[in-house]
Amino acid sequence: MKAVVFREPSSPIEYTDVELAAPGPGEVRVRIAAAGVCHSDLHVKRGEWDAPAPLVMGHEGSGVVTELGEGVSSLAIGDHVVLSWVPPCGECRYCRSGHEARCQKVATVVAPQGVLFDGTSRLSRDGATVHHYLGVSSFAEEVVVPASGAVKVRDDAPLDIIAVVGCAVATGVGAVLNTAAVEPGSTVAVIGCGGVGLNVVQGARLAGAERIVAIDVLADKTQTALQFGATDRIDASQADAVEQLFDLIPDGVDYAFDAIGRTSTTEQAIRMLGLGGAAVIVGLPPTGAKASFEPLVLAEADQRILGSNYGSVRPSIDIPALVDRYMDGQLKLDPLISGRRPLAEAAEAFDDLEKGSVLRTLLIP
Repeated sequence: MKAVVFREPSSPIEYTDVELAAPGPGEVRVRIAAAGVCHSDLHVKRGEWDAPAPLVMGHEGSGVVTELGEGVSSLAIGDHVVLSWVPPCGECRYCRSGHEARCQKVATVVAPQGVLFDGTSRLSRDGATVHHYLGVSSFAEEVVVPASGAVKVRDDAPLDIIAVVGCAVATGVGAVLNTAAVEPGSTVAVIGCGGVGLNVVQGARLAGAERIVAIDVLADKTQTALQFGATDRIDASQADAVEQLFDLIPDGVDYAFDAIGRTSTTEQAIRMLGLGGAAVIVGLPPTGAKASFEPLVLAEADQRILGSNYGSVRPSIDIPALVDRYMDGQLKLDPLISGRRPLAEAAEAFDDLEKGSVLRTLLIP
C-alpha cells in the first residue's frame, strides 16, 4: 500500500510503498477515508519531537473497518470509525479510573516506541521495520490499530469531515469541557486560532462562556473565530496581547487557553488570568521548552496552571458524542477544513501548514 514515511528531519518525507501485516489479537484494519494534517505531525517533520524512525506519519483520521483481529467483538466489518491517537489499554489504573487520556501503556509503549500494544509494528518495508506514529499512522491507504483506537460512530456522518474529530475537535473542545470544566458565564481567552484553537472557542461557546476573546497574529483567523463563538478579537501583531486583553476585561479572565504551545504564549496565558483563574496548556511545545511564571502571584491570586492532553477525553464516549453534536448542528466542522489533497501531496500540505495559510488540510488516499 502507499503511505507517507518520515525518515529524519534532514530528509524530505516520502510517498512510497510499505507493507501492512494483518491485524493481531485485539486489533483491526481500517481503510482510510481522510486524514488531517496537524501541527503535531509538523513537530515530527521538523525534528522538534523525539520519534522513532522511519515511521508512517499521521494521527488524525477516519475510515471503514475492513478486517478484525482475533477476539475483537466491539466492532464489525463495515463500521465507520474515527481514529483515536490514545487507544486506551483498559487495564492500567488511569483507564480503570476513567482517565483514558492518561493511559499508561500508550504513554510508555505505544507513543514513544512507535509500536502497538504487543511491542511490535505491523508496518515494514523490504523486510525492515517501519514504526507507527501515536498508534495510528493515518497518512496511508490503510492502517492496523488497536480496536480501542477505532471508535465507532454513526454511519450517516460524512467520513471526510469527521476525520478532524479525532484530534483537533476532541483536543480543543475537550480542553474546555473536560480539563477546565468551564462554567456558564465565565470569561475565556484563547491564544491561537488554528484548528485546535477554534475548537477551544466553540467549546467555550458550548460551555456557556459570557466573553470569549480570540487572539492571534493573523486577523483573518480571529475573524474566523467569530463564526465559532468568539465575542471579542485581539490582533497580537499590533500590540502586546496581554495589555489588549486587560483593556477589554480589566479584571483578567477566568480561563486562558494556550492553543499554540510556545514559551511566550504559555507565559501570556498565565499573565491574562484574573483572581482564581486557570491557564490551560493545550498546544504542545517542542521537547525541552521551558516557560516561567511568578509562583507568589499564582498563589496569592489562587490561580492554576492545567495541562490538557487530548482534551482529557474518554475516546469511546466523547468522540461519538462530538460527532452527534456536529450532526445536530451544535458543532461547526466544515469551516475547519481549508482544502483536500491526495495523499501523494502530503509535502505540499505541510508547506501550507507552515505558511499559516490553512486550518486543516485533509489528505485523501
